[in-house]
Amino acid sequence: MAKSAPPVPKPDDGSEFSVPLVKAVDPLVLALDVGSTASRGSLHDAHGVPVRGYRHKIPHAFTAKSDGTSIIDPDSVVEELGTIIDVVVGTRKELIGRLKGVAIDTFASSLVGVDANRKATTPCYTYADSRATPQLARLREQADEPELQQLTGARLHTSYLAPRFLWLRENEPDLVADTKRWVSLGEYFHIRLLGKARAGTAVAAWTGLLNRHTGDWSDRMLDLAQIDRTKLSLIARPNQPILEVPSGVVQRWPALRDARWFAPIADGLAQNIGAGGRDASTMVTSMSTSGAMRVLVHSVPQEIPYGLWCYRIDDSRSLLGGAVNDVGRALDWASRTFALPEDTGMPEIATQPYRPDLPLLLPYLTGERSTGWAGGAQAHALDITAATGPEALARGVMEGVVLSLGRVASQLKEVAGDVERLVSTGGVSQNVPGIQQLLADYLGRETVQATFKRSTLRGTAILAQEVLAPGVEPAEAPATRTFKPKEKHREHWDRLAERYEVAYRRLIAP
Repeated sequence: MAKSAPPVPKPDDGSEFSVPLVKAVDPLVLALDVGSTASRGSLHDAHGVPVRGYRHKIPHAFTAKSDGTSIIDPDSVVEELGTIIDVVVGTRKELIGRLKGVAIDTFASSLVGVDANRKATTPCYTYADSRATPQLARLREQADEPELQQLTGARLHTSYLAPRFLWLRENEPDLVADTKRWVSLGEYFHIRLLGKARAGTAVAAWTGLLNRHTGDWSDRMLDLAQIDRTKLSLIARPNQPILEVPSGVVQRWPALRDARWFAPIADGLAQNIGAGGRDASTMVTSMSTSGAMRVLVHSVPQEIPYGLWCYRIDDSRSLLGGAVNDVGRALDWASRTFALPEDTGMPEIATQPYRPDLPLLLPYLTGERSTGWAGGAQAHALDITAATGPEALARGVMEGVVLSLGRVASQLKEVAGDVERLVSTGGVSQNVPGIQQLLADYLGRETVQATFKRSTLRGTAILAQEVLAPGVEPAEAPATRTFKPKEKHREHWDRLAERYEVAYRRLIAP
């Protein structure tokens, strides 16, 4: 019988959700996370609670250009992760015998080419790289996209790998010729460190090339992508970690001598689980650099709504949802671009009164995913006059972000129904809490804020603990603030949503 979840730890020193090492329940897991803006690492105990004092973060940024380029140096990320392990684990003797797993998540849909010497032949292409827009258009002409969506759980889009492989073949033939294997960023880290790697089921699902019903690479998608399966990694379920590692790894980090190394997973899955979304009772809204709304279901849904994706996690679970490229990115852009008053930032703008004269902004700075899947979409602004000021522009961007997330929520309801809880997580939800009130007003339902940081790391650790400590339940994630919808703003959102829909249809029309 599974042990019941412990109460949320209440540190006696006023620190956040965490536990001191002396009170941590074994086994311990080192969780690593490679996000859009930083690499992070921290220790977690068997209940998924962060161990106080054992964490580190190294910022980084994508290289982005106006032509749709969005890349990052994979070797720099590998170096970052090595440094994080040095800082968090190092040669600390107190961890020897207690640390039993190393788990990693990365931003989804990453791609790195590797040569025969296990060196990168390409940069890491990120989900936001939209240069494959012409190839995407051709794929949509030659394939039945609704049929492929039901097969893979993913639409055809520049963030997935089928159009990207075609773009590489046409634009980087020399790099393709030098490449012996194509891997995700997490797999590349394992190859460089361990000499071997497998693709986690969730990572494979996020490529758009996985048959979601069988859990294997889809022959149909490989044909469309013009890629041989021998160029891709074998797929590993969450319960199939790497057991044997090179002696040099243990020499560098003695505390990892008993650790199993788990196949990489996608950050969206990790964040959902870390915030408490472990079954269909909870919908999680992620508001970070990008954003998403997701529900983890213990099934393989037969039909997926047009605007959503459905990623296979293992033999019995799927993650259903939709993602938008620009949430924190859109707010940061607005903050930098508009000449806001010195005493007014995005947190203040989120709490300003509703106004009928706001401009309408569609915040697709790096293309659009759910629900229209217009990879080449660009941001649009309407109803701007000489009287429109910087605060109105910034609030327009914010309300546009809420509307783009709301489109996902409406389609999720078709499959998941009315969930019991809606939880918000991510840096934007914490740094600009007022945006959750806007979301609650638009959706007409309560939203609960996950008040602790690094839910993605926590989710990565919890998935590993399902294997290492199957009888131990995760601690309940702290969520102390609830935003209740205000019915008086219903008319504002209905009117704005109608305007948004008209502009949106024009934007994504072929």
